[in-house]
Amino acid sequence: MQGAILVLSGPSGAGKSTIINHASSQIGEYYFSISTTTRQPRTGEEHGIDYYFVTHAEFEEGIKAGDFLEYATVHGNYYGTSLKPVNEALNLGKLVIFDIDVQGHRLVRAKMGEYVTSAFITPPTLRELEKRLYARATDDNSIIERRVKNAKEEIKAVSEFDFVIINDEIPKAANEFAIIANAARLKQSSQELEKFVNIWDN
Repeated sequence: MQGAILVLSGPSGAGKSTIINHASSQIGEYYFSISTTTRQPRTGEEHGIDYYFVTHAEFEEGIKAGDFLEYATVHGNYYGTSLKPVNEALNLGKLVIFDIDVQGHRLVRAKMGEYVTSAFITPPTLRELEKRLYARATDDNSIIERRVKNAKEEIKAVSEFDFVIINDEIPKAANEFAIIANAARLKQSSQELEKFVNIWDN
């Protein structure tokens, strides 16, 4: 059984990680794709759990070697998705969940479109997003302002996604996410459908 890909995008502070954690018991076995980044770890973040933290030079070597499914520069740092663990999870029939930006979604959709389902997660308003970013107190004001500016651009790409989740109440948003995740598992590639037709016809 071939796996499936679920891409999640949305502004920093939209609550993507919280939603995944709340819905984890409803979506079965999955692999959460851990991004590789050149940014410094935040307090409490661990290498190999939250991100793979590498230097700019190491990341650029990976680009040259073709190790990334997608990568982008965000706030002056590289973020990317390593191909090897993704392919291993797909071959085991797992749902692979990505938390990547709008640019990353476009690249993954272009490369693996038949296996991709996508959802854009956002707070109900820009004002609410600002409130959450300041409340979590993990970044200084200049970074928060940059995240808000980026969010204004990201929201313009919302029509590129299969689904939109308005994260106003966590239980409701988590339930909607679980429905989308389970539907993603049912999506079939044209190759799989062709196999089914051949079997069905015999």
